[in-house]
Amino acid sequence: MSLAITLLTISIISNDTFKKFKLDPLKVLNVQQLREADAYTILHEPVTAIDLMERAAQQCARWLLNRNISEKQISIFCGKGGNGGDGLAIARLLTAKGINLSVYILETGAAGTPEFQTNLDRLRTLPVSTYIIESDAQLPDIRKDALLIDALYGFGLTRPLEGLSAALVNHLNDSGAEIIAIDLPSGLFADRSSTGNTIVKASYTLSFECYKLGLLVAENAPFIGAVHILPIQLHPQFLESVQTGFQIIDKAVIKTLFKRRNRFAHKGTFGHALIIGGSYGKIGAVVLATTSCLRSGAGLVTSYLPKCGYEILQATAPEAMTLTDTCEKMLTQVPDNFDPFSAIGIGPGMGTATETANMLQVLLQQCKKPMVLDADALNLLSKQQTVLSQLFQNTILTPHPKEFERLFGTSRTEFDRIKLALQKASELNVVLVLKGHHTLVALPGGNAFFNINGNAGMAKGGSGDVLTGIITALLAQGYEAAHAAMIGVYIHGRAGDIAAGLLSQEAMTAQDLSTYIGKVFLELND
Repeated sequence: MSLAITLLTISIISNDTFKKFKLDPLKVLNVQQLREADAYTILHEPVTAIDLMERAAQQCARWLLNRNISEKQISIFCGKGGNGGDGLAIARLLTAKGINLSVYILETGAAGTPEFQTNLDRLRTLPVSTYIIESDAQLPDIRKDALLIDALYGFGLTRPLEGLSAALVNHLNDSGAEIIAIDLPSGLFADRSSTGNTIVKASYTLSFECYKLGLLVAENAPFIGAVHILPIQLHPQFLESVQTGFQIIDKAVIKTLFKRRNRFAHKGTFGHALIIGGSYGKIGAVVLATTSCLRSGAGLVTSYLPKCGYEILQATAPEAMTLTDTCEKMLTQVPDNFDPFSAIGIGPGMGTATETANMLQVLLQQCKKPMVLDADALNLLSKQQTVLSQLFQNTILTPHPKEFERLFGTSRTEFDRIKLALQKASELNVVLVLKGHHTLVALPGGNAFFNINGNAGMAKGGSGDVLTGIITALLAQGYEAAHAAMIGVYIHGRAGDIAAGLLSQEAMTAQDLSTYIGKVFLELND
C-alpha cells in the first residue's frame, strides 16, 4: 500500500458530518478508488470501457481546440496502456477537426490494453503519421515551437521510469517545447512521493473528474504546470458514497458553512476579537491582522501590543480599540482580563524575546478562549514543547512549512509532512492550517481539506497576518474551529485572486488582501 493510500485511509469523514452540514466536497481519490470509480461507472451506468475513454478524449480534444493549436507542429506520445489509449483517441478526434499531427508509440515489449488496440485500429483509418519508438536512435527531432502531448503513463504507474521510457521523457523535457500531460505527467505517481523520478515537465495537466493527491503538493510543481480537471461523468453514486480522507475546499462547500447575518443583529452578536502581537519595527503585522479582522465581520476588535505601537494602531485602524503592554518595545505581560473577548489571535510581529516567551506561556495557561496561534507564537511554542502538548482543544495553528518544521521536525517529502500534520492534529486535538500554494486544513478527527484558490502574488510578507485576522474574526463570531479555518483560508485565497486580477501578482501586497475581503463576502452572500 502506498504512503498516500495509507494517508487516505487513516480516517474518514463521517456520514453524520455530511448530513449535518450538507457538505458535498470535491473528493481526492487514491489510485484504488480511481480504478473502482471507473469500474463502478462501467457496470452501473452502464457504459463500455472504450466509451468511457472516448469521453476523456473528447474533453481533452475540446480543451486543446479552444487553445487554437492549428498552427502548431503537434506530436502525441503514447504508451500502450489506458493513457496511451486516451492519446490515440485524442489524435483521431483532432485529426477529424483538420489538425495535422504525428503519433509516436513507445514500444516496451508489453501487450497493449484492449482499449489501446481498439483506438489504434480506429486511428489507422485516418491519414495520421504513426511511428514506433523502440530505441534511443528512434527518438524524434522536436522543434522548440512544437506542441507535445504526453499520453505515455497515467495514474496507474507503479514504479519509476527507466530505460527507454526515461530516455524518451528526458528527450521531451530537453526539447524546450510546450508539453501538455494527459491525466498526469508521465513518471509522476498519483498519490505518493515521486522524488527522484524521471518525470515529464508539463506546462498543463489535463486530469479527469477529481484531483489526485500528487496534483496538490508543492514538490510536484515543476512537473504539473497549470492543472485543469475535466469532467467525464463518472457515476455520481460512487462519488457520493466513496469515503476519503482528503477533500477540496470550494465555493459551494464554503457557502454551506457560511452564516448570513440576521438584520436585527447588533455588534455584540458578532463577538469581540483580541489580536495580540507586535514588537519594535514589526507593528505593521498587528495592523494587518487587526484590519483583516475588522473586515471579516467581528463586532468588536481590540489589539494588544507594545507601547511603541499605540499611535500607529490608532491611526491605521480607528475602528479597533487598543491596549498596550507596560513595555515600550515588546510584549512582556498578558492582558488584565480575558472575559470580554470571544476569540484571540496571537503571534503576528511578536518577536521571540525571553520576556515574550514567558508571556505566551502564561497566556496559554490562563486563557481557554478559542485561539489562533501564528508566526512568532509558533516559533516560541517550538521551544516549549511541554506547552504545545497542553493547548486548549481545537486551538488553530497556522504554520508555514518552516514554522511547521520547527514545531514538529523535518519531513523527507511533502507527503510525509501531510501525514505528520494529520498525526499532530489528532494527537494534540488542534486544527492545523499548513500554509502553502494549496493550504491544507488538518482536523483533529483525521480529515483534511485542501484550499485550491490563491496565487503566487500572495507569497509576500504580511499575507499570513491577514489570514490570522480573518480566522480570528470568524472564531469571534461563533464559528467552530474547523469551519473558521476552512472559511478563513478560502476567503484569504479568493481575496488574493481578486487582488491579482486587478493589480497583478507582482504589484499586489498583503494590505490589498484585506482590501478585497469585502468582495469575497459579496460573492458568498450572492
